Amino acid sequence: MAIATAELNGCEYCLSAHTYIGDHIAKVDVAELDAARRAESTDPHIAALLKLSNEIANNAGAVDEASLQNARNAGVTDQEIGEVVANLALNVLTNYFNTLANVQNDWPVVKL
Repeated sequence: MAIATAELNGCEYCLSAHTYIGDHIAKVDVAELDAARRAESTDPHIAALLKLSNEIANNAGAVDEASLQNARNAGVTDQEIGEVVANLALNVLTNYFNTLANVQNDWPVVKL
């Protein structure tokens, strides 16, 4: 979600940091990291979480019932929906801060 949100918010610093961490520390497949930028995944559950996260961000939380039901149909629980909102809030905060402060990117750069 951090990668999808960084891409959505145009935060190259966070995109670079989370991509590096995903690749080098969490050992997430590079294709999955790239797909996350588009809020996509080969795992239907993860794809549903990413899609929901971006929809929440794009609509300031105003997500229609059909979108919520689609997420639930993919196995997303109410607890996970709450966690998506919390993660989204944290990532938006860091995206905005790093963009506003023009933080120098000390990670291997991943272009938006």
